[in-house]
Amino acid sequence: MVRTFMLMAGMTAFVGVAGLMLGGEAGLVIALAIAAGMNFFAYWNSDKAVLRMHGARPVDQRSAPELWEMTASMARRSGMPMPALYIIETEQPNAFATGRNPENAAVAVTRGLLRNMSREEVAGVVAHELAHIKNRDTLTMTITASLAGAVSLLANFAIFFGGGRDRPLGMIGTIAMMILAPLAAAMVQMAISRVREYEADAEGAAICGNPEWLASALNKLGVLSGRIDNIAAERNPATAHMFIVNPLHMQAVDSLFATHPPIEKRIAELRKLSGASMRRAPRAQAGAGPWS
Repeated sequence: MVRTFMLMAGMTAFVGVAGLMLGGEAGLVIALAIAAGMNFFAYWNSDKAVLRMHGARPVDQRSAPELWEMTASMARRSGMPMPALYIIETEQPNAFATGRNPENAAVAVTRGLLRNMSREEVAGVVAHELAHIKNRDTLTMTITASLAGAVSLLANFAIFFGGGRDRPLGMIGTIAMMILAPLAAAMVQMAISRVREYEADAEGAAICGNPEWLASALNKLGVLSGRIDNIAAERNPATAHMFIVNPLHMQAVDSLFATHPPIEKRIAELRKLSGASMRRAPRAQAGAGPWS
């Protein structure tokens, strides 16, 4: 949490510095105003906007009884409110959580996830998303995405800020900042996302009661998500960091620019937790989840 706070504080400071470098004192004021406005809008509307982008359909206890009961039981055991549930009609197995706080949160899973995963693996994935909600990662990622968007917006309009003594870098420096500022902002956003994924994996393993369930799900997700297109995600790449695994098909992308940690490392960390659990207690039997 401290590391995430420091990254977010750095991101906010970067917005101000970018505005100052691009437009002087006027740019600083504009940068902070844009960031504040985008964060205000995102705080109240980001969850609805993201769900609409992906065509998510709400489900309840009647339309998806097993998924609903599973989620309700794990949320109850974790002392969390029951989130709203959604299904996305895409064959790519994936999932994400959104919402400004645990009282106003939603978990969306894809049709492909339900079709390709066992009951235990679905529980592991849902538990991971509940962990994001419990840790308020959904708000953290919303704010960082908004700040990154503010930097990109400033860079796009930097040329119109005007020149003169108030612009520290001059025209050449401004053009350089127009190119580098969005890249740097995106890297900070990705760094925060990678940090939160490891923590959500560990917390999710505790919520579902068996690290092996999430490890097994991640193993399948790593294979299947790369083979099956997610059209809505490809059209809205800014939402990629929200999913449990990257829904985009990018080849040979350097790890510096990855929105998620390597799946192999995530599985290895879960297997360490599984080993520790095995030393403390017998492994849970397949099909006997904590909600049964």
